[in-house]
Amino acid sequence: MAQGTLSKLPNTTAAVPTRRTGRRLRGRLLFPLIVAGLVVLPILILLSEVLSPSVELWQRLWETILPRMLGNTLLLLGGVGALTLIIGTGMAWLVTAYTFPLRAFFERALLLPLAVPSFVMGFVYMATFDFAGPVQSTLRAWFGQSARFPDIRSGWGAILVMSLVLYPYVYLLARAAFREQAAATYEAARVMGYTRTQTFFRLIVPMARPSLVAGMALAMMEAMTDFATVRFFSFPTISEGIVRLWEGRMDRAGAFELSLLLLGVALCLIVLERVLRGKARYYQSGGVGRRPPRMPLRGVAAWLATVANLLLLGAAFVLPVGQLIAWTLSYLQSNFGGWRNVFGQYVLNSFGLAALAAAITVLLALVIANGVRLRGGRAARLVARLATLGYALPGAVIAAGVLLTLAPIDRAINNFAQQMNATAPGLILTGTIVGLMYAYAVRFMSVAFNSVEASLDKVKPSMEQAARTMGASPLRVLWRIHLPLVSQGLVAAAILVFVDVMKELPATIMLRPFGMDTLAIWTYMAAAESFWEEASLPALTILAVGLIPVWLLMRIGSRAER
Repeated sequence: MAQGTLSKLPNTTAAVPTRRTGRRLRGRLLFPLIVAGLVVLPILILLSEVLSPSVELWQRLWETILPRMLGNTLLLLGGVGALTLIIGTGMAWLVTAYTFPLRAFFERALLLPLAVPSFVMGFVYMATFDFAGPVQSTLRAWFGQSARFPDIRSGWGAILVMSLVLYPYVYLLARAAFREQAAATYEAARVMGYTRTQTFFRLIVPMARPSLVAGMALAMMEAMTDFATVRFFSFPTISEGIVRLWEGRMDRAGAFELSLLLLGVALCLIVLERVLRGKARYYQSGGVGRRPPRMPLRGVAAWLATVANLLLLGAAFVLPVGQLIAWTLSYLQSNFGGWRNVFGQYVLNSFGLAALAAAITVLLALVIANGVRLRGGRAARLVARLATLGYALPGAVIAAGVLLTLAPIDRAINNFAQQMNATAPGLILTGTIVGLMYAYAVRFMSVAFNSVEASLDKVKPSMEQAARTMGASPLRVLWRIHLPLVSQGLVAAAILVFVDVMKELPATIMLRPFGMDTLAIWTYMAAAESFWEEASLPALTILAVGLIPVWLLMRIGSRAER
């Protein structure tokens, strides 16, 4: 009887550790929440500027440059979105559903344009197809002075060039979506009397809609952030206007106001992407099933498929790389010995900034991902969303937000020093590497976080629980268990951030310390002055570094194929 009475008593000894565990978990989310708050702070401060708009400034902008820039921005987004969707979806379906000569090679090689920055592709196409370029000069020599080529220095030229660089976003996600379609889906469609083409449009595309829309949205966001390419093609957009007002006219107030407008366009694009995805969910029964068989193409159809892939790969990768190599060899021969010191300094600046940004961003991403993993729940998901918001925003917008965030701190420090009769330290945060690193962390936190989180998800909870049972602290568990197991994910995240920082242009131009020029800035400045050969060496260096993540994607694709 005593034993039965005791069994009914509450287990107070078990309840106390549970409450302590809950408090510890809430405490562990505090630091990741602080980090996420610092990441989103520049965006929130920039949004707060909407509450006090400058009416006179907006009137001046509207009477001068704003209508054209806004129209060009919307046209660029629509054109790039439509063209990348067509190219990426078509090529993904071609290499997934059919067999033809060199299909396996093209399936991986079509990812190569990801390594080419859009502004590099832009100045190569400008130099090649402009009125004074070799293509039009040859046409005039063959067919007389009246022979003309459509003027590439226009909106359609900017849309074409960006689409050739950005279509792999759609291609990559579409190819994955098409691979996931089980063979039973095709068999059911054939039983219903659908042809392969009808199956594609009526069944495959609707089921792959979330992936297609996500890829198209990524391409449009990248096009929205660009300012150098559209400047080369004399097609001013809002992003180009921000940098022009900031650097050219020193009109910081106008740049801030345009940043607000571009931020609004970016948020509208995010909402549009969610709407286009819709609330529908599409699932494959039975997990990963048999892949649908590829239909062999024969005769003219097979060669047309091969030629189409060759033309796309040639236009999007072989042409710019071949032209850059030719210019680089000519530049090295004509400037033998003189380029080494300059090149070395630019490489040191670029690699140093990229390595430091990668280390800081991956470390912060690890802190956030580990805190989210330990805590879980809605609060943790909110932290993750806040931390990864910056990647959807243009670099010019983030640079403006960072300056608005750090400038008051600099002023407060200098005012305090003057009140204490000490020498004012000057700019400590803005105009230094601190501000630039802050902008990089905000811009590329999503890239690092997604890779780190995916690696942490692979760690079995039982391993962590066993270590905690043996008395290991959370920090020791992270150091001794998590880090060795997620090292590959950390390296991959660091590589992706490194490459993105190497190619980043708007934030670097707006926030770089004096004299801290990078390979991207060297490329842009030389190309803006039509010094094609001088711009080719740093451009080719950036492209070579950009091939690293593309190679990683190709390896992942090879494993998935097997």
